[in-house]
Amino acid sequence: MESTKQYKSCNCPHSRPRRSFLQWLWTACLTLAAVEVGWLGFSIFNASGKRGKERTQDRIIDAGTVDQFKPGQVKAIAQGQFYLSRLEDGRFIALSRVCTHLGCALPWNYEKQAFVCPCHGSTFDRQGLATRPPATRPLDYYRVRIENGVIMVNITTSVGRSGFSSSQTAGV
Repeated sequence: MESTKQYKSCNCPHSRPRRSFLQWLWTACLTLAAVEVGWLGFSIFNASGKRGKERTQDRIIDAGTVDQFKPGQVKAIAQGQFYLSRLEDGRFIALSRVCTHLGCALPWNYEKQAFVCPCHGSTFDRQGLATRPPATRPLDYYRVRIENGVIMVNITTSVGRSGFSSSQTAGV
């Protein structure tokens, strides 16, 4: 048995033909896309302006006061993701927590009095100098200054180095 359906077209005065509806839908989609592209362009332009300002603004961490650290002490500063080491001569150096071999996070080993990489066994002394391979480059450091007995560390960018010099430290 064959079923044939007959469709009646509506002769309503307010009906829109299918083609008119599709044109409206297509126009709405294009309008929405144009608004999105404009918004995206504005957002990228606005964000790039902000990023430029952020790069010039330093991030300074208050790491504590000078009298909180004994000579020879190494302390993790969680707020800035670095170690603050007070050297035997009383000067301070802020060291990156990242191993220069493959980028593993370094813990300070109190028993060995050294940074020991859990990934490949490299070790670094309290100045950040590599003392056992496979790492050969010293730990990066952050710039330190002391103002009125307060240790201020600029964590905007770490500084790579090939050795140790007193210019990488700050003293009282």
